[in-house]
Amino acid sequence: MQPKLPHPFRFDLGGGKVLVRGRDGFFLASQNDVYIGRSLILYGEYNRQEADFLKAICDAGDFVVEVGANVGTHTVGLAKRVGPSGRVLAVEAQPVIFRDLCANLALNGLLNVDCRQCGLGAERGTLRLPSVDYAAEGNFGGVSLAADAAGEEVEILRLDDLYRHDRLDLLKIDVEGMEIEVLKGAALAIGRHRPALYVENDRLDSSRALIETLFAMDYRLWWHVPRLFDPDNFFGNPQNAYGNVASFNMVGLPRRSGRAMQGMQEVLDAGAHPLRRD
Repeated sequence: MQPKLPHPFRFDLGGGKVLVRGRDGFFLASQNDVYIGRSLILYGEYNRQEADFLKAICDAGDFVVEVGANVGTHTVGLAKRVGPSGRVLAVEAQPVIFRDLCANLALNGLLNVDCRQCGLGAERGTLRLPSVDYAAEGNFGGVSLAADAAGEEVEILRLDDLYRHDRLDLLKIDVEGMEIEVLKGAALAIGRHRPALYVENDRLDSSRALIETLFAMDYRLWWHVPRLFDPDNFFGNPQNAYGNVASFNMVGLPRRSGRAMQGMQEVLDAGAHPLRRD
């Protein structure tokens, strides 16, 4: 018999780490991460609208790749959604964050997830991770790899070299400005499997090139802009710690599939962006 846990369940582990029983399961969360970790602690979830949308476009038995999985706030729910007949590949470049990702998968007893600590790009090689003080407050999900950063070296692979399954139903990419490089390194897998795509697009300077890259892959696109705070959060916490902050993403479906996202704004102009005011 499973013991009953208090709701909300949060246990301070020390060192800035908190064990949380959230909407999708158990999570090791960092108090110092001002977005993902703090949201888990305050609300028992992170970006619920985005998480629910991703689960809604998946079915049992689907194969999913999540590039930029962070600590697995979406990975856990996706793995439970696709079930034992499905598979998730979770890729995370930051070693410290990757360890928490693996811990969260173990805490939830998930056996259908493969994890890889590396970056993905257009070519094999290496980049560097900027120095991050995980003992201080920061946005740990907003770290970008760079050739000239001062931190440790990170291996870069192509998804086409890494992915060996015979199906791919959803490819999610959230990689802080490297989205185009990831897509180029996944061109064979995308061409072969024609998955649904969910790609972050929150940088105006690279938005046009990203949209044009996806158009060239023969995808239709729609904007998905969920706000981080959901008043109907798992812990029922009315405190809005994030104001109107939202994530800016695009949903992509193969043009030839004939499928469409109902009730969502289609991306028809590569130069347009919800954040653009000129």
